[in-house]
Amino acid sequence: MDNKTEEIKPNPWAVAPLAVFLFSYLAVSVIAGDFYKMPITVAFIAAAAVALLMTKGPTMQSRVDKFCAGAGNSNIMLMVVIFILAGAFAQTTKDMGSVDATVNMTLAFLPQYLLAPGVFIAACFISLSIGTSVGTVVALVPVAAGIAAKTGISAPLMAGVVVGGAMFGDNLSFISDTTIVVTRSQGCKMSDKFHTNFKIVLPFAIITAIIYYFQTSAGFATAHIAQNIAWVKVIPYVLVLAFAIAGVNVMTVLFLGTLLAGITGLLCGGFDVWGWTAAMGKGINDMGELIIVTVLAGGTLELMRVNGAMAWIIEKLTAKIKSKKGAELSIAGLVCFANLCTANNTIALIMSGPVAKDIAQRYKVPASRSASLMDIFSCFVQGCIPYGAQLLMAASLASLTPVAIMPYLYYPYLLGIGALLAIFLGLPRKIRD
Repeated sequence: MDNKTEEIKPNPWAVAPLAVFLFSYLAVSVIAGDFYKMPITVAFIAAAAVALLMTKGPTMQSRVDKFCAGAGNSNIMLMVVIFILAGAFAQTTKDMGSVDATVNMTLAFLPQYLLAPGVFIAACFISLSIGTSVGTVVALVPVAAGIAAKTGISAPLMAGVVVGGAMFGDNLSFISDTTIVVTRSQGCKMSDKFHTNFKIVLPFAIITAIIYYFQTSAGFATAHIAQNIAWVKVIPYVLVLAFAIAGVNVMTVLFLGTLLAGITGLLCGGFDVWGWTAAMGKGINDMGELIIVTVLAGGTLELMRVNGAMAWIIEKLTAKIKSKKGAELSIAGLVCFANLCTANNTIALIMSGPVAKDIAQRYKVPASRSASLMDIFSCFVQGCIPYGAQLLMAASLASLTPVAIMPYLYYPYLLGIGALLAIFLGLPRKIRD
């Protein structure tokens, strides 16, 4: 293999596959008035076909090889393994009664009018502690869906509550991949980045909790009946959260969680050994569509990169910078587009980091501010796109479509608005650097 790095020329047409996906999935669904009409897998097949046709190569096989390289990327495969383990864990805890027990416990301790904001705050703290939005979604969406079923609160709203809280911690946590990547790429301390970042996002997290309070206290939910709590069945969830907060790898956490839930189910009579294996098998199979979408997205987005989509947007964003504010907007646009093209905020930050640092240094943007803006905008996009891991996972666990959840993603939307206001108004005034 040639060790030279192939120069990728900017190409505006390389963005076409993303446009095809957005039209075939979002626009067609809106026109049809039913978001179940167009399967997301079919939309990605259409986008992949366009990307393959646009890619240069002596043969179709050479183009397919490039697609497979993206689909088989180590980060994509890591996500697939996490989805498999998450499916086994989610179905095992459901079949043995852990989800119902946790829902009953939540209903017993939280008044009805505080359920949605309470779950949002819990998701914020959990994601802040464990540093992974996907882990938070896996742990809390089944509980949120159970609360929705028992109280009459909208299931998409409750899924949106969890996703929003999960992105809060993904953005701020000291052990989050995104925090580690941006602080290293921009050359600032984690504490300085946190201090700047926290001032920007905290008001919008509070506003989000207030919105959820009013939305669920104004006749949205029906009265629920308190039930006895099977405390022993709550143990798997508690231990999983404890392991995660302790910094245990997410795959290890999910494996141990499945094991603990299975053993608890066997001891409590929730199922026998064959019932446990059936639950794990069903959970894994239920992740099939999610895994297919992840692989198709990885291949399609890699072809877009190879064809020059990323190079084109970098060229356009950096061509007309004339001020510090313009530099910050360019950094924001760079990260957003990278995230749209990778569906992975960590990878997007890795790709855009060197360019963003160069822009920041040339226009005297403090490193902690550029790191904060990069992280915020990456989490804003990641928390909104219907083909991102967080929404796909939440939709799969709650038996919904990603688009059904999108109207209730108040925190990610406010996160993006807040970051834009911070740029235009020059907030916060005092920045550590």
